[in-house]
Amino acid sequence: MKFHNTTTCLSGLMLSALLLLVPIIVEYTTAFSLTQHHHHQQHQHIIRSSSCPITATRTTARNILQPTIPQHASYSTSSSNKFTTSLFAIPKEKGTIQILMSDTGGGHRASANALRDAFDELYPGQIEVDIVDIFTDYGPFFPLNAFVPIYKIMAEYPILWEITYKSGATPLGLWFNELMLEIFCFEPFKECMSRASGSTDCRADMVVSVHPLTQDIPLKILNYLDTEGKSRTQGRTTPFATVVTDLGGAHPTWFNPGVDKCFVPSDALNTAARDRNVKPEQIVQYGLPIRRGFWSEDRGSGGDGSDAKNFWEDWWTSIMSGEKNKDDGSTVPKGGNTAVAKEKLRNNLGLKQNLPTVLIVGGGDGMGGIVPQAKAMGEKLSAKGVQDGQTYQMVIVCGNNQNAKQVLSSYDWGDNVNVIVNGFVNNMDEWMRSSDVIVTKAGPGTIAEASICGLPCMLSSYLPGQEEGNVPFVQEAGFGTYSGNPITIADTVSTWLSSPEMLSTMKEAALAAARPSATLDIARDLATMLFNHKKNLSQTSKSKQIDTEEALVVPQ
Repeated sequence: MKFHNTTTCLSGLMLSALLLLVPIIVEYTTAFSLTQHHHHQQHQHIIRSSSCPITATRTTARNILQPTIPQHASYSTSSSNKFTTSLFAIPKEKGTIQILMSDTGGGHRASANALRDAFDELYPGQIEVDIVDIFTDYGPFFPLNAFVPIYKIMAEYPILWEITYKSGATPLGLWFNELMLEIFCFEPFKECMSRASGSTDCRADMVVSVHPLTQDIPLKILNYLDTEGKSRTQGRTTPFATVVTDLGGAHPTWFNPGVDKCFVPSDALNTAARDRNVKPEQIVQYGLPIRRGFWSEDRGSGGDGSDAKNFWEDWWTSIMSGEKNKDDGSTVPKGGNTAVAKEKLRNNLGLKQNLPTVLIVGGGDGMGGIVPQAKAMGEKLSAKGVQDGQTYQMVIVCGNNQNAKQVLSSYDWGDNVNVIVNGFVNNMDEWMRSSDVIVTKAGPGTIAEASICGLPCMLSSYLPGQEEGNVPFVQEAGFGTYSGNPITIADTVSTWLSSPEMLSTMKEAALAAARPSATLDIARDLATMLFNHKKNLSQTSKSKQIDTEEALVVPQ
């Protein structure tokens, strides 16, 4: 079975790989330095401590892996769940934010893009965002610059992944990870964090991490930069926040008590952060940052924008007509996908109306055993259609798995199931809102997005470690279950699709677990940190200027 992951296991991998490679690192590094300029374009950047006088050269390289702690989770009961896109007061001065991540899976970049889009919506033109795949672009040598292909290999073998994940979460693994990153990555990562941000000639005003391996070293680098090289352990003035992009469990490297704020999506990760000595006042719990299409009013079914506008008006009307959550008073939508909005979306997507529809997704890389799952589902729905005199509908999103798309596109599905096979899509929000059930791996982002759409989840796979906790999260919330067997998956989904009452109950449970405003809530808090920092810098600068002018006054 294949898997698609959003996190990495660098600690365990370093234990198994770097120890074997240490004897050749010196030789390799020498060769790397001699040939590096043939492979990467160099740019001039400005390093800023209190001002911006120092120039540096940036080089590029490759990528990484990542981790998490298996435990079930529930979303925050303290955060506001009321969807809003109203704009807050915007400071005049523009600010810059550098978001650190790594492209191991799609979740980290998706979260970074979501935050960037939220800044654009809430504070248009006021915040410039620099999203950096720091290991891909600045990793000094193998394996630090090759974790994307390494991740894909490991993700296909759950046992290997579990061994590396668990070893990386041990005290020895954590120590080894920290040591190796500081020895080999401090200088190249310092170049990254010193580079000019946005349209300015200075480094970023604030740093945000959306990856578990971009806490410890970046914090040390900011200490170093803010003290002009005097300390790696104290003296940081540049704001730093972690936005955890896992859901039911998270690797210990996510949590560093040195951050200003740590944004977590669930009760389980709130506890995990405290266990790692992050103070309660540092922890903010809203939900997961998710893609723009699941919270922005300017997205919908495309065209000239009128259908999109009408869709969101219908969906928002269903939100506003919802009932109150008995636990926290938040609004629980009755409709989620209203019948009118759903009909419009299906028309635009070329789907047939009034057919029970299942959506099968394999993630951006099309992993997770999507071919056997789709075949088993198609055979089951076709047979059930003959038996019940009912036609069903199945949408398959293969991501970048072109082989799966080709195989499934040429498959004979029978007469009682309408099948649409897609590759990679950029409008997953529309496909979800047009469907009745989703079959997916237990990725945190997809689960969060499905809950916003009121979509029951049939979880088909998970990575040992961080994704294990996502299974009980869905099960205990009452909007889905798990099986790794394609036949069991098909039997379960067909039962759901043939029972409108069951679908309705699970849909309401999914909507109750949804946190559609989390992305905007996180963006507002980060913007507040940024603008407060800019204000303090301005006041400090004015104060120093006054002191200097007074010192220059010649007594009469």
